[in-house]
Amino acid sequence: MNENPLLGSGPLPAFEAVRPEHVEPAVRQMLATQRAALERAERAAPTLEWLKELELINVGIYRVWGPVSHLNSVLSSPALRDAFNLCLPLVTEFGTELGQNEGLYQHYGAVAPLAPRERRPIEAQLIALALRDFRLGGVTLTGEPRKRYRELVQQLAALQARFEQNLMDATDAFEHHERDRGALAGLPELTLERARALAAERGLEGWLLRLDGPNYQAVMSHAESVALRETFYRAWCTRASDQGPHAERLDNGPLIAQILALRCEQARLLGLKSYAELSLATKMAESPERVIEFLRDLARRSKPVAATELAMLAGYAGRKLDAWDVGFYSERMRQERLRLAEEELRPYFPLPQVLDGLFGLIAKLFGITLTPARAPSVWHPTVQFYELRRRDGTLVGSLYADYFARPNKRGGAWVEGCVSRARLNGALQPPVAHLVCNFNPPVGDTPSLLTHSEAVTLFHEFGHALHHLLTEVDYPSVAGMNGVAWDAVELPSQFLENFMWRPEVLGGLARHYKTGEALPKDKLETLQKSRTFLSGLAMVRQLEFALFDFRLHHEYSPERGARVYETLAEVRGEVAVVRTPSYNRYPSNFNHVFGGGYAAGYYSYKWAEVLAADAFAAFDEAGIFDARTAERFLRAILSVGGSRDALDAFVDFRGRPPELDPLLRQAGIAAARAT
Repeated sequence: MNENPLLGSGPLPAFEAVRPEHVEPAVRQMLATQRAALERAERAAPTLEWLKELELINVGIYRVWGPVSHLNSVLSSPALRDAFNLCLPLVTEFGTELGQNEGLYQHYGAVAPLAPRERRPIEAQLIALALRDFRLGGVTLTGEPRKRYRELVQQLAALQARFEQNLMDATDAFEHHERDRGALAGLPELTLERARALAAERGLEGWLLRLDGPNYQAVMSHAESVALRETFYRAWCTRASDQGPHAERLDNGPLIAQILALRCEQARLLGLKSYAELSLATKMAESPERVIEFLRDLARRSKPVAATELAMLAGYAGRKLDAWDVGFYSERMRQERLRLAEEELRPYFPLPQVLDGLFGLIAKLFGITLTPARAPSVWHPTVQFYELRRRDGTLVGSLYADYFARPNKRGGAWVEGCVSRARLNGALQPPVAHLVCNFNPPVGDTPSLLTHSEAVTLFHEFGHALHHLLTEVDYPSVAGMNGVAWDAVELPSQFLENFMWRPEVLGGLARHYKTGEALPKDKLETLQKSRTFLSGLAMVRQLEFALFDFRLHHEYSPERGARVYETLAEVRGEVAVVRTPSYNRYPSNFNHVFGGGYAAGYYSYKWAEVLAADAFAAFDEAGIFDARTAERFLRAILSVGGSRDALDAFVDFRGRPPELDPLLRQAGIAAARAT
């Protein structure tokens, strides 16, 4: 066999060269190397320099496993999936061994006095977080409980990976073939062109629609056919469930019950009452009661507004609305009342132009330029690569960007680290990030055209990327997003979204891709007003997800079982205003919670939105391009990563603790309640 590309010595992964057969040998060799390093670390004297040895072990693991995990999300195949699933238990087991290593735990305890917080704040935070994670990893357990804890970690990793894979398979399995153009009335031309091209590719007449995010949103917002909207709604909300067409092999329902039971057992082994308490051990919120109070407070303020909006929408439609009607009539009423249509705006937001505006904003705020560069290797021909540099030309970091939807790619949008910033052997390793979206790809000579909401998503994800790339912390475990309280991770992303609503940014960014004409002033003003259009409905929808997730994990008991749909019904009765059909199986495709890292943590989006709205209010007060305010945000929030307590960092920037009012004003809830 030729040299394994996953074990190469280059600074970046050789993505193009990686094959499924490379995965297992690379993972086994990497783990053997890191186990040897771990044995040396156990024998070494605990000093501040010793901290770097442990950091290097984690870097060594991620250097191999990171590209494998990434490729499994963006370019999955049966063979790669099998290799990933074969090696996941090996990597998980090593992580558990590391987390339960008593010798290392004692070493960290011995190093702690050498790093007083007033003189070595970064090292002190790193040690404090490491000691916390050891305790959460079961280091204080002995005998059978320790063995059981390790089994739980393995089982949960496998179940969560299977949940995500079932969802991806169920999404990819759905296709809607249509020969009658009239049945597709109302759909945007861009969606139809894409569907026509896919049908031709398969040798079919007419149009072929997949169930990716852009198609689903287009159907729900624009399809005049009630039957088509319900077809797509049913397909979307029954993915990977007992109501789906592949229930016999892709039903996530049993996995949810198993995941909840194992998470509860995991928490109780650590002496905690619920998995919600275990989740909050790494977050800002101080108790489950505080989270529930926060969510219910927002619901009390928002639900009356949402109910009024739904009544207004039903009055506009002239009938009671089903769940698959809300998006359609929302868009119709938005077009009529505000004279603004999302699809009408697409020509003004070609992706290259939005990127130019975004990069210009980052340069203006933080003095950082992004320029295209040649990557040593990419996983797909459409992937872009950029270098970030300061004004003096110094390299800050690099970014891979995978913008377009395609089969065998996980849905949604996300950012993850490819390489973390590090200075562990004397030389600086600049950070590298992956940014992944699922936008419509270009068709012929027409570039990828975004809706305004998709452009907001791009800004959101770039906020995460900046958090990873602009860090100035040299220890990877607390650099960038690493070590940041999970309910504060969304602060930079939701903060950056705000600029995509401001005329100072939109005025130069939104231009017609054919004519170069700026977005007309009346459309610009209306777009800003649209931010609060039906914002109560949007708020309670997110609160429904957050409260359901948190209550499910906080209230679970082995005696009562999962109570998934009973809890969901109770939450909907308390928070929701839109009627939901009995076949809705949203939990079976709630990947954030059952496949990703947001278990008992989905509330973090709203929690961080409070922080972000309050942070952006500082720019409103000083001027949205104010250099001093941007410098403070960079210094207090973006550059410190997880090396500082999230609340302390926010107070450093804002001069006080966060307040709820800026979010209520931004969402229009405060004004609607007053009215």
